Amino acid sequence: MENSPKRQLTLMDCISIIMGIVIGAGIYETTPLIAQNLSGTSSLVALWILGGVISIIGAMCYAELATTYPEEGGDYVYLCKAYGQTTGFLFAWTEFWLIRPANIGALAYIFARYAAEIVPPGLGRYDFMTFASASVIILTIANVLGVSSGKWTQNILTVVKVLGLMLIILVGIIWIVPADEMTFTREMPVEPDFYLAMILMLFTYGGWSNLAYVAAEIRKPEKNILHALVIGTGLVTVIYILVNLAFINALGYMGVAGSTSVAADVLQIKLGVWGGVIISLVICITCLGNINGMIFTGARIYYAVGVTDRFYGWLGEWSSHHDAPLRALVLQALVTLLFIGGMGLGEDSFQRLVVFSAPLHWFFLLLVSISLFVLRSKDKTVPRTYKVQLYPLIPAIFCLTTLFMLYASLSYAWAQRQTEIYWIIPVLIAGFLLSNRKRKIP
Repeated sequence: MENSPKRQLTLMDCISIIMGIVIGAGIYETTPLIAQNLSGTSSLVALWILGGVISIIGAMCYAELATTYPEEGGDYVYLCKAYGQTTGFLFAWTEFWLIRPANIGALAYIFARYAAEIVPPGLGRYDFMTFASASVIILTIANVLGVSSGKWTQNILTVVKVLGLMLIILVGIIWIVPADEMTFTREMPVEPDFYLAMILMLFTYGGWSNLAYVAAEIRKPEKNILHALVIGTGLVTVIYILVNLAFINALGYMGVAGSTSVAADVLQIKLGVWGGVIISLVICITCLGNINGMIFTGARIYYAVGVTDRFYGWLGEWSSHHDAPLRALVLQALVTLLFIGGMGLGEDSFQRLVVFSAPLHWFFLLLVSISLFVLRSKDKTVPRTYKVQLYPLIPAIFCLTTLFMLYASLSYAWAQRQTEIYWIIPVLIAGFLLSNRKRKIP
């Protein structure tokens, strides 16, 4: 067996990866927070539509990059080709130490919180940490067993989470008489902040770009990458809008904004106590799907670094026995577990982790969006099976969006002055120093 990735991911596998990563517990956690920072139903629905449009525009840009360079590593590959290995390495370094552990950690915390709702009460902090850590360990093992195990785990979890959302839509829109706004009126807990609303909304849409990290494993990449990105993000947009309409129909806008468990509130209207149990189970499965997708795709970034960087060559080994980047998966899990243990489990951990990782995410996404222009100019002889329609308008819109989100996330993070923000500086300095050594493999 050749020690390298094989093209075995079908179109349905790719759509499952996108929907599995994008559709997560964020839709349950962020919707009330977003509603608190907007003025009413029309602005809430409009924002979710805007997020879907932005995601589809971004997906079209990524489709050109991923079909032109169908290699493992996604953003790492594009940044290296456009700006040099130093920039690509900084991206991978930041993903490894900050962005991916923060994102996985945020979802692991949510999983732990809802898992505790299913088991007997009286659980302490240690038990929450056990749940969060166990989710990372078990899903890493599933991926260590090979690509087939990882993708089937993803497919099953994605189907279950989508069925759970369909139940919410069915109950919220069809079975429930529209709520009297006064019935569920609650005090708005915060001052409106459009920047925070945008950060949380696009975090909830985030993840579709992860498909690019496994481009070397996709069958017929010249067709399936584009189709998966557009179909996957389109389906997510429709589901998100319908879920928000279900929430508002059942609880009213103020009821959504003031809820601490919006999906459970909806289901309990018709299903009583069982509604809370069902939604806790659905959210647990949803989180597991998110975590599995990020574990599956994230390890491919570090594998790609090992393939192109002599100093980290040991990460570039693809296990023929396991059919997986074994070392990258294990190391990724260890760092994530350290991050979960060090971050703690406060009630605001989810929002803190989102705010913490957002500026880094949008900075590198901005560089990737600009790289489309750079690579069209630099690599004119490289064949492109797909080119973004309405070039340069569509890529320019994506660039401006990522620039705005970088500004918004930096402004909000600076205003909050959370201690986690100061972790970024030493990590980036260390990454910059390490990236400036001549270690490129010819």
